Amino acid sequence: MADDETPPSKKSRLPLILGAVMALVLGGGGFFAVYTGLVLGVSPVSDHAEAAVSHPDALEPVAFVPIAPLMVSVSRSTPEQFLRFEGTLEVDPAYAADVEVMMPRIMDVMNSYLRAVEVRDLRDPSALLVLRAQLLRRVQIVTGEGRVRDLLVTTFLVS
Repeated sequence: MADDETPPSKKSRLPLILGAVMALVLGGGGFFAVYTGLVLGVSPVSDHAEAAVSHPDALEPVAFVPIAPLMVSVSRSTPEQFLRFEGTLEVDPAYAADVEVMMPRIMDVMNSYLRAVEVRDLRDPSALLVLRAQLLRRVQIVTGEGRVRDLLVTTFLVS
């Protein structure tokens, strides 16, 4: 019985070795194709890559006119609540002096609008966006179209 049995044959490791070699060759070829730009069309090591980098445009000239801090009572009952507002106007540099001359009127418009705002309206998460848009529109009407580009809010506090 023992003489008739043949020893079990070992499995060949050749397919495993060939698979590993092929994986390395294909991985290296893929890396080379991407690195040299054969796949994406742009080589990171060539002069074309430097030409493809865009430089940002120059900033438009701008001037900032500060708004004096405002403290406005916003509650109609006790205890009183106050809104502290500070901001800056972004203006065209050619009109900065004109906007500064109009600052008393701008402050009046802002005070009048902020006094009319209800405290419950200020609790809304989008309240600052709405107030900013409303104030900007009123300032643009007072100063004339094209002078004030934006209203930047630096302090907005209800206490």
